[in-house]
Amino acid sequence: MRDDLLIEIGLEEMPSSEVSHLSEAFSSGMCAALKKHSLSHTGITAYATPRRLALWIKSLQRQSPNKEQAVWGPSTDIAFNDNGMPTKAGLAFAKKNNLDIDNLRKFVQSDGKQEKLFFKQTIEGNYTQNVIENLINQVLSKLPIKKRMRWGKSKREFVRPIHWVVLVYGKEVLKKNILGIVSGVHSRGHRFHADNKIAIKSGSSYEQQLNQYYVVASIDERRRIISEGVERLASQFGGRAVIDESLIDEVVAITEWPVPILGHFDKEFLVVPDEALISAMKRHQKYFHIMNKQGRLMPAFITVANIDSTLADQVRTGNERVLRARLADAKFFFENDCKSSLETKRKKLSGVVYQARLGSLREKTERLVKLCQFLSEFVGSAPDLATRAAEICKADLVTDMVGEFEDLQGIMGGYYAQNDREHPSVVNAISEHYLPRFAGDKTPKSPEGMTLALADRLDTLVGIFIIGLQPSGSKDPFAIRRTCLGLLNIILENDIDIDLREAINFAGNLVSGPSESNHACELALTYTLERFVAIYKEKHIAIENFKAVAALGLANPLDINRRVLAISEFKKLGDAGALISANRRVMNILSGATFEEMVVDSKILLEPAEINLFKNLKQKGSIAQKLIAQKNYPTALMELASLRQPVDEFFEKVLVMAKESHLRENRLALLWQLSQVLRNVADFSLLTNADAD
Repeated sequence: MRDDLLIEIGLEEMPSSEVSHLSEAFSSGMCAALKKHSLSHTGITAYATPRRLALWIKSLQRQSPNKEQAVWGPSTDIAFNDNGMPTKAGLAFAKKNNLDIDNLRKFVQSDGKQEKLFFKQTIEGNYTQNVIENLINQVLSKLPIKKRMRWGKSKREFVRPIHWVVLVYGKEVLKKNILGIVSGVHSRGHRFHADNKIAIKSGSSYEQQLNQYYVVASIDERRRIISEGVERLASQFGGRAVIDESLIDEVVAITEWPVPILGHFDKEFLVVPDEALISAMKRHQKYFHIMNKQGRLMPAFITVANIDSTLADQVRTGNERVLRARLADAKFFFENDCKSSLETKRKKLSGVVYQARLGSLREKTERLVKLCQFLSEFVGSAPDLATRAAEICKADLVTDMVGEFEDLQGIMGGYYAQNDREHPSVVNAISEHYLPRFAGDKTPKSPEGMTLALADRLDTLVGIFIIGLQPSGSKDPFAIRRTCLGLLNIILENDIDIDLREAINFAGNLVSGPSESNHACELALTYTLERFVAIYKEKHIAIENFKAVAALGLANPLDINRRVLAISEFKKLGDAGALISANRRVMNILSGATFEEMVVDSKILLEPAEINLFKNLKQKGSIAQKLIAQKNYPTALMELASLRQPVDEFFEKVLVMAKESHLRENRLALLWQLSQVLRNVADFSLLTNADAD
């Protein structure tokens, strides 16, 4: 038999960051627990609001299937004595399994090696009602809760105190102890609209019943209501709502009955940069902002109430009043900050500690100036503009605006540089130098912005490694992983041809002397290049392709990436797999060779197959070498792929390990040259086959 099971955990309001991921963890945890106990079902629907976590488990088995269990005992020579009577071991087996001692001989079977006592028993399946209490408690105790709470005198812990638990199985109400609460049939409605008890009839009626009491139980449904409502109100105002995914996730997680409301603010605040106004609305008030067709901010916002008030105008007015105070602060901060230049503010950086062992922010900017001078040649930026941007790029950190809205650092620096009438390239560089801020974010596009962004990350990277605070395990307090990924993405997306070892060493020497920084710089380089693994995993590129290139010890990220992408395309060719396999065979044969370089004597090449390979290798190798020098790796590999046939013929018709030493060494030299031609692109011995991607 099967029936639907409805589980609801009612509790005080959870933090918004916990609602969605605890719901997913509860669902996946119960699914795994039921599977472990062989209790099948046809699906689980998860519900979650700030005050509840619920699961509708459909067609859940009433009892798990019976199991046949084989029980082996001691061998017959141990279980019976010479007279055929049961020994103590035999008697113990019989007693343990409730077997008739007089008929113990009937329970003998061979295990393939010897005869033993054997008994097959049927284990009755567990009844769902008998195990569900433990299953739920175990799953709840293992939920990935960031910070647990205790309440009352109980030692039990959960994300928030639990007030009720609903367990309805088919038409039965299960009375179980769930984290100290006896389960029943009653849920509760919206805290303000309908804080009444609701007798839940079944899993299939749960969502509809709660809806009647002003609770939208489905996360997806609340998201739809909010998205459509926000877009509709923005359209009515004549603009377009900007629905940020992180913001809508948060709003969904703090509402049970979402009601979008349009509000307005005075146009006078539009003199403040859009980013500051948006930050005030989004980060502090959880409001959605509206843009016009020209991409400018409009004097309106959309808030999402958790109540359908009969006094909607008062709700709107209240939100407008709160926002006005926020925007007035932002306007005051902006106007006050504009009264002094970034150059003046820069002087204050001497009193701001960047890191205790790495000096002040002023000292950091001085290192950035020298780094920008060095990097400008590689990026193609104007050195004077890049260094000017470096001088004042951190000055906005001591402004009132950034002090209040930390997420605006760099952005406000750009506006203040514009107010100071700095060169437009300096303005852009300051605005862009924190990019990319997160995974998938855009990178700087101006040459000076790229230069400053690279300099900032290089200084942070080497500084942290030099003082020995680099990431370890899962700990990364200075976000060095993100720093390295940003560094690589800026280089790759903008085709910056730079040797990272040289750049890191230069940055290291600015922090401390070469004798102190060399080892740390090498560790920083290795750590940075290892971040390629994360980049290629995201792009579904085989990691072995990167490892084959990394084996060459290169330090130019752009060059490394070009080689990796070329190998990925090469492995799709029909001849690639055979050539890769042949190279591994070559490396196995050469594993005992001790020479650093082997020269082929063309005069003692006897077999047509080895002569043919020599000619093709010389011709194709020469072409490939020129293409590799031009960094045209795809075409070079296409040329090398044509070596497959002469290589196959060589192995088929030529005895490499000939008895004559001069022939043997000459053929080994030929194979060595083949391996070196391939190694000009990557270490092919680390590749598997053409299907590795």
